Amino acid sequence: MKTFYTNATICRNGSFAPGTLVVEGDRVVTADAPAPGDRVVDLGGLHLLPGLVDVHVHLREPGFPHKETIATGTAAAARGGYTAVCSMPNLDPVPDAPETLARQTEIIRRDAAVRVYPYASITRGQRGCGELVDFAALAPAVVGFSDDGRGVQSEALMREAMRRAAAVGRPIVAHCEVDELLRGGYIHDGDYCRAHGHKGICSESEWRQVKRDIRLAEETGCQYHVCHVSTKESVELVRRARAKGLRVSCETAPHYLLLCDEDLQEEGRFKMNPPLRSRADREALVDGVLDGTIEVVATDHAPHTAEEKSRGLAGSAMGIVGLECAFPLLYTYLVLPGILPLERLAALMADNPRRLFGLGGGIAPGDEADFTVLDLGAKYAIDPLTFRSKGRATPFAGWEVSGRTVLTVVGGQEVYRMEE
Repeated sequence: MKTFYTNATICRNGSFAPGTLVVEGDRVVTADAPAPGDRVVDLGGLHLLPGLVDVHVHLREPGFPHKETIATGTAAAARGGYTAVCSMPNLDPVPDAPETLARQTEIIRRDAAVRVYPYASITRGQRGCGELVDFAALAPAVVGFSDDGRGVQSEALMREAMRRAAAVGRPIVAHCEVDELLRGGYIHDGDYCRAHGHKGICSESEWRQVKRDIRLAEETGCQYHVCHVSTKESVELVRRARAKGLRVSCETAPHYLLLCDEDLQEEGRFKMNPPLRSRADREALVDGVLDGTIEVVATDHAPHTAEEKSRGLAGSAMGIVGLECAFPLLYTYLVLPGILPLERLAALMADNPRRLFGLGGGIAPGDEADFTVLDLGAKYAIDPLTFRSKGRATPFAGWEVSGRTVLTVVGGQEVYRMEE
């Protein structure tokens, strides 16, 4: 039996056009018309995109199920239109060896609603120093290597990590942060920080390590991806690297594109790492998205308990959630005002992450059928109490948005359907 998703506005080859998507089993197929017994789903002109992909998500399991589980995190992903996520290794145990990684992959097989591609750590225990993991032993089961949450401090250690990652054909996905420049900071070292007596994190703590790593990536030939870029200097460094033809890419997140430190409030839902930077940084990030320097938008979905996020800017844990509101936010505040074409947003959130990380799924004939259907005319306010994630902390609570996920399909199976 085939399923015909008819009367859709489909994103194919970088543009939207009316059409029909046909699925048989777990694959996209071609067919002229339904036969007796086939299923027809009339989408009424709604937009159908390749499933969204988030390459930077914290699912917290194993180790911290009070913050999030693979079941709740992937349910949130499905509701947000994501068919695949890459899970960061901030776990207990850290996935730094095949046996510890197996703890995570067992839960993924049992509980995940969407595809989950785990990262292994770069260093043992994800300490950002000390001993490197066994890259060859871990590579077949992971999408890449990251110490997200910590920057690798030693240049020699990062050089050797890149050599080993290049040898096994996996990317280094780097959280860039120079520890000696942090000095106890927790928000951007800008006007708000100084006016309110907070401790600041300087921009150099990010871009200095980006600069070092790009040099090492050129030296080693490693595929190198920069996590959650937040500063104008980092954008320019990546721009220059790409102009040289290096295998360098980066991501930013919706909060860095839509907010800056002028928007800070004395609440934990505005605290994340890296922090919200200056207006000039935000504008540089938007420019980087527009000119193709920034190829990926990821959420850095990082759930914590309500208590952990209730201690203001100084005392709250770093991290916010984003899987269930990322697309509507960017659609409403970048696409609708004419800043960003809808086709480019689809590339940033679906096509580019698949290409850069070598992931399957999509809507071309022969693909495993991974797609999302969106009602771009739906208008509502973001309400964290409705989230399927255990995390509720978002600076976007109450924001009015357009665009809602109606249907998410993974491997031909409907994993989310909007409740009537």
